[in-house]
Amino acid sequence: MRTAPYDLVVDGGGDGFPVTGAAPRLSWKDPVDRGPRTAYLVEAVIDGASPVVAAVTSRRLATWPFAALRSGQRARWRVTADPQETGADAAWSDWAEFEAGLLDGDWTAHWISPVEPAVGSDGDPGYGKRAAHVLAGRFTLAGAMVSARLYTTALGVYTATVNGERVGTIELAPGSTSYDRTLYAQAADVTALLRDGDNAIELELSDGWFRGQVGAFRLPAGWGTTLGARAELHQELADGTRRVVRSDETWTSRPSAITRADLMDGQTLDLSADAQPETSVLLDVVDAPPAIDWSPAPPVRVVETRAPVELRRLADGAVIADFGQNASGWIRLTDLGEPGTRTVVDYGEALGRDGDLDTSHLDSERPEGRKAFVQRDEVVAGEQGGQFEPRHTVHGFRYARIARSDGGALAPASLQMRIVQTDLARTGTFACSDEGLNRLHEIADWSFRGNAVDIPTDCPTRERLAWTGDYQVFAPTATRLYDVHGFSRKWLRSVRDDQLDDGRIANFSPDGRRIKHHLDDQFAMMTGSSGWGDAIVAVPWELYLSYGDEQVLAENADAMVRWVEWALEQARTTRHHARTQASPEPAPFEQYLWDGTFHWGEWTEPRERDADGNRIDPIKHNPMAWFMADKGEVGTAYLHRSTATLARIAGTLGRDEDAARYTATAERIADAWRQAYLRPDGTTTTDTQAAYVRALAFGLVPDELRERAVDRLVELVRAAGTHVGTGFLATGDLLPVLADHGRAEVAYELLQQRTAPSWRYMLDRGATTIWEDWEGIDEHGDAHESLNHYSKGAAMRFLHTHTLGLRQDADSIAWEHVVIEPVPGGGITWARGTHESPQGTISVEWRIEGERMALTAEIPSGTAARVVLPDGSEHRIGPGAFEASALLPSAEPVPAAI
Repeated sequence: MRTAPYDLVVDGGGDGFPVTGAAPRLSWKDPVDRGPRTAYLVEAVIDGASPVVAAVTSRRLATWPFAALRSGQRARWRVTADPQETGADAAWSDWAEFEAGLLDGDWTAHWISPVEPAVGSDGDPGYGKRAAHVLAGRFTLAGAMVSARLYTTALGVYTATVNGERVGTIELAPGSTSYDRTLYAQAADVTALLRDGDNAIELELSDGWFRGQVGAFRLPAGWGTTLGARAELHQELADGTRRVVRSDETWTSRPSAITRADLMDGQTLDLSADAQPETSVLLDVVDAPPAIDWSPAPPVRVVETRAPVELRRLADGAVIADFGQNASGWIRLTDLGEPGTRTVVDYGEALGRDGDLDTSHLDSERPEGRKAFVQRDEVVAGEQGGQFEPRHTVHGFRYARIARSDGGALAPASLQMRIVQTDLARTGTFACSDEGLNRLHEIADWSFRGNAVDIPTDCPTRERLAWTGDYQVFAPTATRLYDVHGFSRKWLRSVRDDQLDDGRIANFSPDGRRIKHHLDDQFAMMTGSSGWGDAIVAVPWELYLSYGDEQVLAENADAMVRWVEWALEQARTTRHHARTQASPEPAPFEQYLWDGTFHWGEWTEPRERDADGNRIDPIKHNPMAWFMADKGEVGTAYLHRSTATLARIAGTLGRDEDAARYTATAERIADAWRQAYLRPDGTTTTDTQAAYVRALAFGLVPDELRERAVDRLVELVRAAGTHVGTGFLATGDLLPVLADHGRAEVAYELLQQRTAPSWRYMLDRGATTIWEDWEGIDEHGDAHESLNHYSKGAAMRFLHTHTLGLRQDADSIAWEHVVIEPVPGGGITWARGTHESPQGTISVEWRIEGERMALTAEIPSGTAARVVLPDGSEHRIGPGAFEASALLPSAEPVPAAI
């Protein structure tokens, strides 16, 4: 049994050891057998100096209570309850350690760049086809080494070696950011890699996110045209002297054996080529790089290695490798054949009817033509054979098509799938008696993992962009599955960096297309959509609710205000053309309707079929009609939610006048929504499943009409044959809305539905991740759209909040107050799960035995729980173990075991 604080962490990333800025924030957890504390002592030893002690009043994201750290300083720290509060000495925690990174003002290294043809010149191979370069520095070491830290960063993607040995475990460094304003560095302990005498540091540098291709149409990123890197090696010798080796004019540049490297298209490695001559690097020629900072997110790593579950040889001699799971990463090959053998690896999510790899569903279409989707790696074997692991690209795939020029057999043991993602710590688990629901939860989890590669992307294949709408929808589910605090804070910085001058939020961030500088672009007209731009309000609020981080509200507050004020201005000054035609003079309430600018709308609702049974794509069928359609119901609903949320945020930050103003504005928006879109009988003018789900979830339906609105939602579900009718925005709220309004049986019927559109249809068609389209694999077995789009997986949060029954209380922050109220149904006889909250581990398990439900729970220190059993009885409990049982409602038949 723990008697001292534990799980000491700082809010910083790092590879091998935590790295922070000058003033990190500290967090820890209390043992369950102690009451809540409000006073603690923190003891720190900085760079081996005498210990210092300070009092703090919070154990969650406590401000660093000592002097700001200097570059490279190393801190050991521990914590205990303040004896002045407890009345007695308490146990100290174990020691934890972290370091400050090399702060921006202390970098002395030059920016160095490779010698290469100028972008756009005759000698430039073009975007997606450029080679990587090796930047090398050499130095001599004499004397015993105590420690050495290598600090590196780049404009481009780099890998680092010291004396030929890989540095650290980070992949795709320095990560994806909005490079005009934000750049992160990496730190590594390289003490063990150095040796007496001559030493060499090499950085292999390619285009990466900085200068590669962007999105489905592979447009060139607009961050810059000149690659660059910066490196400093800080050495501490046994005699107390310190030495710094830095990138400068003595470093050299040479073409890499990587003859082609692009994050989207793939990588080519030629191990047979002769070594290329070295030239001097170019010095300080990069264009205005931003200040260097340290990321709050965990690093991207290879988190798992999988062997193929099947290898099948095709008629042309190629091999299809099935790894059994759609994921993000690459292939590692350890058998490359005889010297000169070329191996080509194509990656994809689906097989065609002929059993060969098929990526045509990921092709992109524009009026000017079709862009074929390609993810292809190539390697040419050298004299020593060697192995191939393409670390300057990344792919989304389940299948790999492998063809060798020598036609040789491929040994199964020589082939592995390397799963690459941000190394997020798991915080939530779920299991129940229904294996189908367990599997749905699993594929939603995998879908998020495959899209959590430094930023929250929409898919790891076709676009690989961090669309704001996708993460806005999924963030409440992500916080139940993983610790996404630092990951999300990092991404939100890019969202702020990319915000347009008028307040609009870019459709995706980091925005390599840099729409904020290209307002004449057609895509700029499609920027500023409700449900997408609202991420700047919704995601920080979710992080505050889940982690109690008030700072995340403060650092995003100005961007929130600019977004909401822009949207309010559009509501005041623009009207949808249909409303103008119906009434030239607007009614007073219409100044709060947001219907006159572009909205993506519900997006990917189930498609209707024509008379021949073919599915109708509304965008391709009539793009102008779709573009011009009135989506004011969606826009105004989100305007209300963001304005109301902003009012709560302003209140939390002590901005009382703003809180009162936005509260009043949100009420006016709600009233305008009701006048425009809600009929007196409780039905909506749009009369879709999504409209009712959104209205009920956002609190737009008055209490006296809620029952009728719910009835109509259920009628629409039944009219669709008990199928889902929602798209991107509303699907995550569909099941909770039904259950919270007494229709849990309908929610479970939707979860059990096996025909399309439904989640179990995906399972029955072999899905291992959530699809973008409800019928991603159609009745003929043909693939459509992305097969790894996590947004519709947001509904799996229902399994945590309702099936398991664990959720935060309405006004709780950071899981200080929870409700445990299982909503059984669908024949489920047991469920269990955990959540690793900022307070500690919360666990819940319930079982139905005969006519009773038995429930057990474990509550951590700092959390209070309200347990509601099926018979309506309530128990208010504190930290520790809890057990109870209750009769099931007599009207409910006892479900059979599965």
